[in-house]
Amino acid sequence: MKNWKIITITIVAIAAIALTTTSVFAFMGRPGYYTQYPTSPGTTGTHTNYPSGTSSYGGRYGGMMGGGGWGCGGMRGRLGYGAPAYSSPTTSRQLNITTAATIAQNYVASTGNANLAVSEVEEYTLNFYVIVKEKDTGIGAFELLVDKYTGAISPEMGPNRMWNTKYGMRSGMMGWLAGTTIAPTTVTADQAKADAQQYLNAYYPGTTADNVEAFYGYYHVNVLSAGKVYGMLSVNSYTGQVWYHTWHGTFVQEIELS
Repeated sequence: MKNWKIITITIVAIAAIALTTTSVFAFMGRPGYYTQYPTSPGTTGTHTNYPSGTSSYGGRYGGMMGGGGWGCGGMRGRLGYGAPAYSSPTTSRQLNITTAATIAQNYVASTGNANLAVSEVEEYTLNFYVIVKEKDTGIGAFELLVDKYTGAISPEMGPNRMWNTKYGMRSGMMGWLAGTTIAPTTVTADQAKADAQQYLNAYYPGTTADNVEAFYGYYHVNVLSAGKVYGMLSVNSYTGQVWYHTWHGTFVQEIELS
């Protein structure tokens, strides 16, 4: 009798472990959570509503690692490195863009790097987006997100973390390491804009690639529709790979600070 109880308990335990393991790997194997699949920038919610069966757009337009989007897909994209999951807010009071700018400036000041300054703050329906640049070079250093309801600030997910060769995750996750060696880029700003437009023609017909700003390891490209801001994307400055930012929502307004 005792043997049967031991066998039964063992079988239940094995089944539980198998179920848990399967669930974890299934979650981690989801297609890129923060990749450039053609999800409308105006969509609210957690932004997992990419078209069913959609695959990456060729080798240059694949996920973060060229295929299904490992880097910010699955477990790391949703839970890792402090990246917030942008669900629709549950409260009614929002911060204004001036307050968001102050929060961003205080954050940059707290780094102790006097060569950094907030350049621009853009308000979207889901968050505030912030560009931080180097004062001496004018090159984009990194990008930030400010929560519209809590004021919580964090490094933007996506290219800012995974492609940034000076201030990104690979250089110490916003560690501003001195003496970082940065290889010369192989994609020019004009090429990046052409790659961006090719991507937009395929996934967002009628939109156009506008201003191109250089960051370390990638370019930031504004996207327009009917002459108005529609969204943004990034182009890897070594491979030409395009990564659309699907986590902002609809553009509201912007302010330039420096």
